[in-house]
Amino acid sequence: MTMTTSDFLSGERWVRCPNCAGPSLYAPANLHRPFCSERCKQADLGAWASEQFVVAADASPADPSTQSSIH
Repeated sequence: MTMTTSDFLSGERWVRCPNCAGPSLYAPANLHRPFCSERCKQADLGAWASEQFVVAADASPADPSTQSSIH
């Protein structure tokens, strides 16, 4: 998909696809938004599923799984 000047002037919002960095229409007409295609959407989902992406979190002191069991 190639963006043209008329795409920007039409009032449509274009963003970069999080997977391939290509142009992606950010509107209800794009069923894959914010991705540019089904392929990019599935590639991103696969990366999350295979734990290539993770959300960092601090261990909570109230979380028993992080407490030491030394007595």
